[in-house]
This record gives sequence, structure tokens and C-alpha cells, in this order.
Amino acid sequence: MTRFAKIGVGAEKTVDASKPEMKAVIEQGMADAWADFVRLEKEFAAGKVTSGDVFGTREYLKNNYLYRMAAAVLGIYGNSKQEAMYPMYLVDEAKQRMTGANRYIVRFAPDKLPPVHAFWSLTMYEMPQSLLVANPIDRYLINSPMLPELKRDADGGVTLLIQNESPGKDKEANWLPAPKGPFVMAMRLYWPKEEAVDGKWTAPPAQQAK
Repeated sequence: MTRFAKIGVGAEKTVDASKPEMKAVIEQGMADAWADFVRLEKEFAAGKVTSGDVFGTREYLKNNYLYRMAAAVLGIYGNSKQEAMYPMYLVDEAKQRMTGANRYIVRFAPDKLPPVHAFWSLTMYEMPQSLLVANPIDRYLINSPMLPELKRDADGGVTLLIQNESPGKDKEANWLPAPKGPFVMAMRLYWPKEEAVDGKWTAPPAQQAK
């Protein structure tokens, strides 16, 4: 708070943003923060930073205001990693932004489903609106309660089909409909097991289908 006090932020203080020089400094600070956030997004995409790093108590975050900003932008009110984890699919395996013009798969190898004590889900979001995607089967996510209906691979794994158009009636059980344009996906692990919390398990990448 010592830094904020210099510009009048604090108990019983008033910020005077009417002065041109103060307004300019505040706007530059905001621009700098967004530039830092863009760089942090790339670290998220590369797996160098996870949701477990940006959600938590003030003591846990140790005054990392960029992480606190990221938590507010990407998923305000997120839980600590012991309660929930949120692996994000911002890019595909080739580090390219995803779009409904392509088809993708997310494959869980046998015994490699998201390790949770409660449940997990994978939700589709159309970008840049960050909204759910209207689709002919009214499906906006695939989650662990749906496992009995999902078709298994020959080796017992599970392959999710991420695409705009139906893969065919015989494969729709594993289809997560995508918009025609850009999208991201958010995985949620509620009450994750230790192998997820400590990073021994990681979410499989979204691979462009051949």
C-alpha cells in the first residue's frame, strides 16, 4: 500500500485523477498491465503458468498483482488449487489459436482421465465473446457424469471430438460442438487428486485431427 499511497490511494485518501499528468500516468499503468497480461497468456498457453498459480489467498500470491489480475480476467472467484483446477485450452498442440474451421481431438489415454475426487468437465467458449455455443444437440460441455455414454477407444481410452459440424450420428456421443470461428475451452477439476495438484498429471493437448 505504500506505493499506492503515493498517488492518494488508501484509507481516508482521495485520488484526484482530474489532473492531466495523473490521468496520463494511470492510463499508461493500465496499458502496461494489459501488455504484461498478454505475455502471461502465452505462459498459460505454454503450460508454464497454471490456474493453480493465480488463485489463492493473499499470502499464497505474495503480492503478485499480475497473477491477481489474471485471476480476475480469466475466472474471477476461482478456487485454490486444492479445491479446483482450471486447465485452459487457449491454443492447440501446435500453439495455434483454435477455430471451428478445423477439427480437433482431445484424447485421454487409458487410466489418464482427469484425476478428481468430485467431478471434471470440459466447456466450450466462443471467442471473443467468451460465451457458450449454440448447437444442434444442446451440448455445451462434456463432463465425468457423461462417461457411461461416451464411446471408448479400442485400448480403453477416451477421445473427445472437437469440431463445428457433427462427426456423424455414430460418433456424436463424444462430440463437443465448436463455433465456426475462434474458440477456447476450459477444463475444470473439482477436488483434484494429488497427482493433478502436484503436476504429475497434466491435461492432454488439443490436436488437430488428420
